[in-house]
Amino acid sequence: MKLWEGRFDAPTAKNADLFNDSLPFDKKLWSVDIAASIAHATMLANCGIITAEESNLICGGLNAIADDIAAGNLEIAGAEDIHSFVENELVKRIGDAGKKLHTARSRNDQVATDFRLYARNAFDSLTESLVWLVESLCDRAAEGLKYIMPGYTHLRKAQPMCAGHFFNAYSEMFLRDLDRVRASRERGNVMPLGSGALAGTSYPIDRDITCELLEFDRPCENSLDGVSDRDFAAEFLFDCSMIMSHLSRLCEDIILYSTEEFGYFEIADEYSTGSSIMPQKKNPDIPELMRGKTGRVYGHLMALLTTIKAIPLAYNKDLQEDKEGFFDAEKQTINSLNIMAEMLPAIKLKSERMAEAAEAEFCCATDVADYLAKRGVPFRTAHAVTGKIVRDCIASKRTLQDMTAEEYKKYAPEFGGDICDVVSAQACADARTSYGGASAASVKENLKSIKKRLKEYSL
Repeated sequence: MKLWEGRFDAPTAKNADLFNDSLPFDKKLWSVDIAASIAHATMLANCGIITAEESNLICGGLNAIADDIAAGNLEIAGAEDIHSFVENELVKRIGDAGKKLHTARSRNDQVATDFRLYARNAFDSLTESLVWLVESLCDRAAEGLKYIMPGYTHLRKAQPMCAGHFFNAYSEMFLRDLDRVRASRERGNVMPLGSGALAGTSYPIDRDITCELLEFDRPCENSLDGVSDRDFAAEFLFDCSMIMSHLSRLCEDIILYSTEEFGYFEIADEYSTGSSIMPQKKNPDIPELMRGKTGRVYGHLMALLTTIKAIPLAYNKDLQEDKEGFFDAEKQTINSLNIMAEMLPAIKLKSERMAEAAEAEFCCATDVADYLAKRGVPFRTAHAVTGKIVRDCIASKRTLQDMTAEEYKKYAPEFGGDICDVVSAQACADARTSYGGASAASVKENLKSIKKRLKEYSL
């Protein structure tokens, strides 16, 4: 039975029913729908709108339905949406008292409330998975304090750095994601219930009661906005998109660094696949797939933004399109976070190869220029001198480490005998002691800060 069919002389066409029905996907809302209905029935009794006996009967029936669904004893089917299913099942079980549940409530504010409750849980799940990933990154950063590796700009070797600096950089990204998720959750924790279809209700309800029972921060202050606002869903999708963007970057680095050409990382066999034709292949399919899922999540964000861009006030059926993308983005993002948190500890860091690469291709050239600048040579002059040294080394197929102190002095008298110690990759990395820098000492302080900030997000 449809909740609204009394107005109509003819039933809905079969294909129209199929097109209109949302039960196949919004059945995920069953638990929050029941929780919100219990709170609503409790409030109705407290306000004298229904009797205490009717409220107890309703709440008992709803709890029994929840128990049966959770136990797998009740199939969610035979209705146009989860809200109709629950109400029809309630009436079937307790009779006319169940028909009073919808007093002072519309499906518009019911749907909006259920979705916010679900989204709130989704934000919490995102937070939990992000915390786990940052913890994994912190463990790798702590191990990386012992190693050096090259840092890159334009995908060209730039300067040596403590390997822990690499992992801390991603921790900082995901900490920003945690901050966004927390702010989005707080902004969205506003209760639409009591807004009715669009204009509130003439019943003497107390929205503060339902607000407290459902742990919302406050009721919405405008009923038109309350039933039509989906900003919280768009924010969730944006947060997921940023998370997937950061995951995609991490995946790209892992994929590159695990190639034979780089050889800094080795992905464990448990997170790799082979080739159906080339027996030697060990493919990074897990990070590649995760990188690919980023576009899928972006698509859900753009779909919702496009859906809500020109909807007139208040509720319109367009808003039924707000959930499928949300549910999929939630699943893909949380699964990606969790698999990355599992995979990271299983990645082997090839310290010798990283150290070798950190000294190759003139990664220490900046320190040569800095050496001169610290001895009074204008930096631009020092930069030009160092550029000439690099050019001559390339021509003679030598490295900065191959040169003697006497050879350096031919380029500038300010060079001393200690220049050869300066151009080791380890010395270059250790010299980056500025706040936020890439020395082991600075990375260690950054790691402490990350762990301290991470505690703020523990649920």
